[in-house]
Amino acid sequence: MVPADQGGGVMRADLLTETVDGLDEALAAVDSFDRALVVGLLRPHAVRDTGLTALADAVAGTPLAAMAGEAADKAVAGAASEDHFVALAAARTALLGSVHDALTARVDEATGRPRAEESVPAPVGRPAENLLTAARSWLSDLARCGWQGIDHDVVAGAAPVVSAMLPDPALRRLATLLDGFAAELAASCPGSALGRVPVRRWADLWSRAMVLTVPGAADVPETGTATGRLLPLGVDVQEHATAVQAQVHGVFEPADGAVPRLVRASVSVPKPDTVVGAGLWQLLRPHMSLLTAVSEGRSMDLTDMPLTAEGDLIWDDARARKGGPADALATARVVLSTATPFATAPLDRHPSRIAVPVFLEGYGAQKDDEGVAFTVAGHRLAVDTDRVPAAGPLTAEAVAASGACVGLLRWDAGEFTVQPLAVETTVRKKPVALHAGAWAGGTTDKAGAKAEKAATDAAAVLRERAGRLLRK
Repeated sequence: MVPADQGGGVMRADLLTETVDGLDEALAAVDSFDRALVVGLLRPHAVRDTGLTALADAVAGTPLAAMAGEAADKAVAGAASEDHFVALAAARTALLGSVHDALTARVDEATGRPRAEESVPAPVGRPAENLLTAARSWLSDLARCGWQGIDHDVVAGAAPVVSAMLPDPALRRLATLLDGFAAELAASCPGSALGRVPVRRWADLWSRAMVLTVPGAADVPETGTATGRLLPLGVDVQEHATAVQAQVHGVFEPADGAVPRLVRASVSVPKPDTVVGAGLWQLLRPHMSLLTAVSEGRSMDLTDMPLTAEGDLIWDDARARKGGPADALATARVVLSTATPFATAPLDRHPSRIAVPVFLEGYGAQKDDEGVAFTVAGHRLAVDTDRVPAAGPLTAEAVAASGACVGLLRWDAGEFTVQPLAVETTVRKKPVALHAGAWAGGTTDKAGAKAEKAATDAAAVLRERAGRLLRK
């Protein structure tokens, strides 16, 4: 283990295994409400009434108390309006936000990393839009019927709303969420025949979408610009059947000598479900030159790059150019401990959004039936190798044989885990670094090159077929 004051590693690993006060009670209230969404908020049911009461009681001491209490009472009486459903979604979002804050405070204590004092400005409210109202109406219908009551007619109500939203950049965030949510629901219809319901996931998607129907909630204010050097730490790839996102985590060193900051830069693109593995990079690469710099182990020099109050770079290739060599493991050893994170926007305060860059070294690694785990200062820390993308040379076996790791500290299923971004292992008695994003800018690696060729062939076939359809 590397102490936090010598490289940004976990200084108090024991804190990551200790109980957080109030956490279980907050999650129990969320789970109770989520079960109510399974049976539906329109039908009289003991599970529904218990869930609504638990949610209202959990926020009783907050500014949401009166609103959530009224919404729960109306829902129990079968008279809840769309505004009441928004209030319930807001209460659930706030409760998970408190869980996020408690876990984040624990991570800060464990890593010894300073936290920024600034806050994220509230979005500027705008008049209600018809499309937002239409989206809220569809989400309300879902809540009324519950996951067990969904059918193709109910789910199909999202299609015209999504189609109308997509052309508007301001509504695209919500449109993409609704589209993916509706696709999952459609694949599970009818709900009455479901053997297993993804209770927490669908409740998360529903509540987030419902809150985003509030005018201005989906706005992403750009609060400034960044000029200086960006040192990449690694790439997190998130893949869906119809879309893929690559998020680069890094340390930004301002040109004016200010304190280094933890930042992210993301690119998302739609994709056909036949393009997988290394082929994903062909879709992502043309939209962000940073991916090539990551694979080459180089920094990027930024000039007036837009930067949000959450630390997200709104990437523009015209404002970036390649810099000098910058190894991710060296960056983590030298700079990571001094980098300060940005504040988190209220709507992004969710346990699943926790992804804190950390550096670990000197741990014991083992692989067993439960997966890969690190032993850090005598404490077991699970390693989430399932999050390591197939579109790179990093494998679970390499992680298990490693001696140093740059990763993202996450919280899932009641425990903290590490998602590896890069590791240092020994091959033929020599240290070798393996990066999850090593193929992002192209590769001469045999396995990577073979996967790229297969993806190229698949993309060519798809383009030919699409052209044929258009000609008809």
